[in-house]
Amino acid sequence: MAKQTWKPGNMIYPLPAVMVSTADKEGNSNILTIAWTGTVCTNPPMAYISVRPERYSYHMIKESGEFVINLTTKKLSHATDYCGVRSGRDVDKWKECRLTKGSASSLEYAPVIEEAPVNIECKVKSIQELGSHHMFLAEVTAVQVDESYMDDKGKFDLNSTGLIAYSHGEYLDLGNKLGTFGYSVRKKQAPRRQKKAGCKKADAKDAGGKKANGKNAVSRKAAGKKRTTARRKADR
Repeated sequence: MAKQTWKPGNMIYPLPAVMVSTADKEGNSNILTIAWTGTVCTNPPMAYISVRPERYSYHMIKESGEFVINLTTKKLSHATDYCGVRSGRDVDKWKECRLTKGSASSLEYAPVIEEAPVNIECKVKSIQELGSHHMFLAEVTAVQVDESYMDDKGKFDLNSTGLIAYSHGEYLDLGNKLGTFGYSVRKKQAPRRQKKAGCKKADAKDAGGKKANGKNAVSRKAAGKKRTTARRKADR
């Protein structure tokens, strides 16, 4: 396989395309679309977003120390793109995208997007000025989920919400399931052997037949000896 070597760059795709909602302490709120996001720790639950300092939402996140990661779906794909290419300085993204502000359960300033199936509430723990982007490292303080995706057993069916991903400049929906976590090392159950009816009887019959054939062979041999003896007596 022939390969080309390129200059250093980020080619870690696909990524989640999320809408981040935030607000400052004066009550001004905004939405920005981010792909530079992810999980950094399980316990305590922590996530990050990387934002350019010139973005309109940057000062809001830095001032309030709060933001919400809202997962996006096929139905929200237009709004997801719009909130990534338009600035909150010029337009009201809530109004233009017909999105609804909701109250966060653990935050004071940042709202959630009601139309998103999952809202991940975050409080900033530190800011790392890396270069073109500053990374907001945050602790997850609460998660809200859409109850309409709960099944009868109380399990949240996240993969039925129509999640989308971002890969190399394109928005994509998720494909077919290939397996579940750990399936590569899970032991396969051996198929059970089905017993054939009448096998033992058939075997017994075959054994009996062999035994009977054996007796017949002995009888024929004995009869042959008698005939030979009789001929010898007659020759005398």
